[in-house]
Amino acid sequence: MNGEKRLWYIVQTYSGKEDSVKSSLERRIESMNMEDLIFQVMIPETIEIEEKPDKSKKEKSIKIFPGYVFIEMIVTDDSWFVVRNTPGVTGFLGSSGGGTKPVPLKPEEILPILKKCGMLEVQRLNVKVGQTVRIADGNFKGQEVVVESIDEDQGKIHVLIEMFERQTSMELDFAQIEVIK
Repeated sequence: MNGEKRLWYIVQTYSGKEDSVKSSLERRIESMNMEDLIFQVMIPETIEIEEKPDKSKKEKSIKIFPGYVFIEMIVTDDSWFVVRNTPGVTGFLGSSGGGTKPVPLKPEEILPILKKCGMLEVQRLNVKVGQTVRIADGNFKGQEVVVESIDEDQGKIHVLIEMFERQTSMELDFAQIEVIK
């Protein structure tokens, strides 16, 4: 797959057609054997509780981004063609037409959406500010650092690392550190 990464993209649809675009896409992915390039099709929704006049409650699904469908995929000419030519898809968000490839969402854009939709488990880290942890990945692998702050929503941890005989703040993903017992 020449090193391509699974990334999230947004396609525009006609408002109110998100569900039919999602099912058409899922059918096309299967019938055109694109499962190894197109992984998930999602319509971000939240559930609201609606109280009826008779005081009964009803759950109502609200689309967070009407007119948009989110797709996790590896963009190749084939996968791009399949999505672009799905009935109801009007284009990729961030693609200016004329054959330009779409722009993927940045992790800081998609992660909060996935968490809100319950598609991403919020990883909890059993560390406290001031605690010493070890870097498990990257250029500073094996180095022990002190936790400065923790951002659980973003899955990030800020640590103090000794560089050039002074403390420097550094941001890491939760997965990049290991707790020292």
